[in-house]
Amino acid sequence: QGTVKREDEQKFCLCVCHEHTFVSPDVQGADIHFIAKVEAKDLLRKPTVKWFKGKWMDLASKTGKHLQLKETFDRLTKIHTFEMHIIKAKENYGGNYRCEVNYKDKFDSCSFDLEVKGRVILDPVIVFSEGQEDAGELDFSGLLKHREHKQEDVPEVDVWEILKNARPDEYEKIAFTYGITDLRGLLKRLKKTKKVEKKSEAFAKKLDAAYQVDKGGKIRFMVDLADPTVELKWYKNGQEIRSTPKYIFEHKGTQRIMVINNCSMLDDAAYSVAAGDEKCTTELFVKGTITVKTTVNERIELECEVSEEGAQVKWMKNGVEVPTGVRSRYRVKVEGTKHTLVIDDASKDDTGVYSIMATGGTSEARVQVDLKPLKIFQDLQDITLKLGEPLKMHCEIFPGNVPGRWYRNGQLIQANDRINILHRAKNHRLEVEATSLHDSGDYTFVLEGYSQSLSAKVHIIDPPRVHLETLNFPDNTVTIVAGNKLRLEIPISGEPAPRVVWMKGERVILESGHRVHAETYGDHTSLTIEVTEREDSGNYKIVLQNEAGEDTGSVKVKVVDIPDPPEAPLVPVVGGDWCSMTWDPPIYDGSSPILGYFVERKKKQSSRWMRLNFDLIKETTFEPKKMIEGVPYEVRVFAVNAIGVSKASEPSKAFVPLAVTSEPTMLVVDDVTDDTVTMKWRPPDTIGAAGLDGYLVEYCVEGSKTWTRSDIKAEGEGGTDEWIPANKGLTEKTKYTITGLPTNAKILVRVKAVNAAGCSTPRTIQHSILVKEVIEPPKIRIPRHLKQTYTRRVGEAVNLVVPFLGKPRPKVSWLKEGQPIDPTHVSIRNTECDSIIFIRKAERSHSGKYELTVQVENHTDTAILDIQIVDLPGPPQAVTIEEVWGENVALDWSPPKDIGNSPISGYTIQKADKKTMEWYTCVEHYHRTCITISDLVIGNEYFFRIYAENMCGLSESATQTKDCALIVKEGLQLRTPEYIDHDFKEPPRFTQPLINTFAVAGYNATLNCSVRANPRPKVIWMKNKIAIIDDPRYRMFSNQGVCTLEVRKPNPYDGGLYACKAVNDLGEDQVECRLEVKGECGPHEGHLPRRLGDGFPKA
Repeated sequence: QGTVKREDEQKFCLCVCHEHTFVSPDVQGADIHFIAKVEAKDLLRKPTVKWFKGKWMDLASKTGKHLQLKETFDRLTKIHTFEMHIIKAKENYGGNYRCEVNYKDKFDSCSFDLEVKGRVILDPVIVFSEGQEDAGELDFSGLLKHREHKQEDVPEVDVWEILKNARPDEYEKIAFTYGITDLRGLLKRLKKTKKVEKKSEAFAKKLDAAYQVDKGGKIRFMVDLADPTVELKWYKNGQEIRSTPKYIFEHKGTQRIMVINNCSMLDDAAYSVAAGDEKCTTELFVKGTITVKTTVNERIELECEVSEEGAQVKWMKNGVEVPTGVRSRYRVKVEGTKHTLVIDDASKDDTGVYSIMATGGTSEARVQVDLKPLKIFQDLQDITLKLGEPLKMHCEIFPGNVPGRWYRNGQLIQANDRINILHRAKNHRLEVEATSLHDSGDYTFVLEGYSQSLSAKVHIIDPPRVHLETLNFPDNTVTIVAGNKLRLEIPISGEPAPRVVWMKGERVILESGHRVHAETYGDHTSLTIEVTEREDSGNYKIVLQNEAGEDTGSVKVKVVDIPDPPEAPLVPVVGGDWCSMTWDPPIYDGSSPILGYFVERKKKQSSRWMRLNFDLIKETTFEPKKMIEGVPYEVRVFAVNAIGVSKASEPSKAFVPLAVTSEPTMLVVDDVTDDTVTMKWRPPDTIGAAGLDGYLVEYCVEGSKTWTRSDIKAEGEGGTDEWIPANKGLTEKTKYTITGLPTNAKILVRVKAVNAAGCSTPRTIQHSILVKEVIEPPKIRIPRHLKQTYTRRVGEAVNLVVPFLGKPRPKVSWLKEGQPIDPTHVSIRNTECDSIIFIRKAERSHSGKYELTVQVENHTDTAILDIQIVDLPGPPQAVTIEEVWGENVALDWSPPKDIGNSPISGYTIQKADKKTMEWYTCVEHYHRTCITISDLVIGNEYFFRIYAENMCGLSESATQTKDCALIVKEGLQLRTPEYIDHDFKEPPRFTQPLINTFAVAGYNATLNCSVRANPRPKVIWMKNKIAIIDDPRYRMFSNQGVCTLEVRKPNPYDGGLYACKAVNDLGEDQVECRLEVKGECGPHEGHLPRRLGDGFPKA
């Protein structure tokens, strides 16, 4: 083993190990392993290691059948291990090898030599040289080995002459070939032999013939050069040596020194130094230790040969002298120069380092005593038992007199009342009366003194069981809130560990499930639901199976959740500012009883809901109050249980809080006949937001059971059951005739106003009415607009209503110009109180005087209506150009033949240039039949046309002049007047200031003013001298100088001093006003809370 260490900025160590049975040389055909270990605790990455043979051959490219490179890393010790394996070495594999390690700019290397020889068995002995001066010096070329000595015949060869003529690097090979055991002695003698040598020209002093060093020590080779300028190279077994931390080169004048540090057995080699063409050689011997292996009860002999007979030696073991007395286990034999230490019946205690000390040196060897191999006649067998059955284990082992120990899962088994351990000769037994689950495991029988052991497995099986009794849940029911994680652990037992299957219904729950999955451990199984849902409720079945049986269990999971929202509530009754609502409980109560309900409402057009109750409502009815009449509302309901509040129900259908109107007013009798009574009245004073749908008229006949004064009391009091409705449906008119009454009967009449909220309080007439007709002479009441001529255009509808009076019902007749009216052209409809004449499309023939006659018995009354139907006039006649002078043209024409049954109100004159024939109006509404047109363009020719006009409009066509009028030039010159541009710029000036304004809370208010300025000014609105910017409560408009600020739904907090400021480049102006908002806010209303109170009645 060779080790090289270098200390640098980054420390790391390279250690190369040669592992083989023989130290050196290696035997041909054997496998050789070299290991390099790099200590790199502080390195950030793996270092780079390369193996070389010779100088430059990289062995990475030679890997294959006989060469393999491996590398590993130990994370605990932070050591990189690099291995080179030579498989079935050959002789040509020998030579110098080198291992280099690199990391960034750090470098280290280690060189070693490999020599492969044929298979030869060496007899390791220790001899002393025969020289007198060196007597007693220990020669390390011998080895210790336990053997039976055999003599070998050596041929008679003059080895001395061969050594004298051989090179120093061939000495060891010669000694090996001819079986020389005292090579050191021969070399000492060879050194003393006088030899004629040539004087060296390069070396003043050469290397010694041989050097010796202890293993791990340091040796120095030194030569003295005759010429210091000569280049010097050092070699080891013919391979050049480079400077490394192991090999250090020094220069001292003419002396050249090579120092080898930490010598190992690999450094035992021939060294040479070359200076130019001359070379001198030497040999280095490294003292080492060998290992002798044997087994227990064998005989050990350690033999050493010294140089002299009768030499005093001392045997040592681990540094302590070996006792050699009569009772000692150690015996010493001496045969001439051979000294032998004998150990009979060796034991493991005899392992150690043995050494022999003589006056001239020391030699040592390591003895290792191992146990004899076991012979197993019957090995332990694997056993499977049911729980409670007896266990018997048996084995037969040779040698039989060796005791042993039993282990279960690595724990020593001690005999007790239940466990019995027996040993008889070769038989070893272990018996257990009644097995338990703890007896299952790996059993091992270990003989004392032996590393080999016998093993077997004992398998105790037990039927599976589900231990639901350990759960602290009543009826094995687990309750959990939806959305939480459920992890249900169920203890189980069984040997071997049972196969566990979780099921819900027919569905198997897998371990790989995403949200719901099952897991099984050694002593329990678990069901995990990451986020529980209401669908997870139900019975979960656990099935256990193993080779001993099967068991099942059931657990009920109850997932409680917030309830489902109730159905949309119903609003059956609505009042002026209240309503009555009802709803059904939710279908799913979340597996928890409903504790109550919350109710919210909002305006239909709003998106803000307001809760109406803070204490839970136990019933399913509620009456919201304090609503604004006429505003549509919606309500919704929340269900509450112990878990929480449900989602909101769907909103109810929109409803409007409405109040009934006040009673009708001024109920009087309008007309009475023999079987009818006509009543009329005025609408109620207060109608409300619900409006008025109509009226209900009721009467009560004198002599009925309920004919009392209570009949005229308000609705809801006694006697109302005998009131008879006079109209089946509501009447929208404020007049109604009750028919079918008995003549000469007396009745009471009352009227109710009806709207969506119901019937109002009835208005009852104060006195009874006698059903008997009264004669009234007829009288026609001509409307004011019919007292003069009634004019309509052709095609328009004529609808005239002429009221009249008279009782009984008058007879009505119409005449036109004294002739009856043709009903196919004019429709006439008569009623009791008026007559209607209707013409769908009026024509001129419908014009004339219509006479209306109304007759009641012998009484008559007449009236005449003058109806005039007008149409568009025809065009004027004969338009002529009377005269043209200068820029003027005189026109003349005649009135149209058809004036459209209406006087001509004027004429419209137009002109057109002959070139373009585009018509332009010159004069409108002109009354005369002649005109002079002026300011015509000189050189142009003009045509003229005229339209006639009456009350219906212009005539459909115009009359055009046949000839054109030429405007002749008369030598006039046109002067273009010069105009001076007017400067319209002016600073802002308010032409209409702001006016102090009063507004009603909740209704939009506007502030208006007008400003005049050029260029257009920038308008800034301010409240309390603070500019209003991007406030959604305000809207600003500016159109043609009129500035408007709209305050949306103000409240009293919006009141204050408002100002409008106009600014341009020429100046600025400002006007102010004060806004006061009337009304009150709720206790929590302000600028922002005002929106939360929308739709609530003010306190």
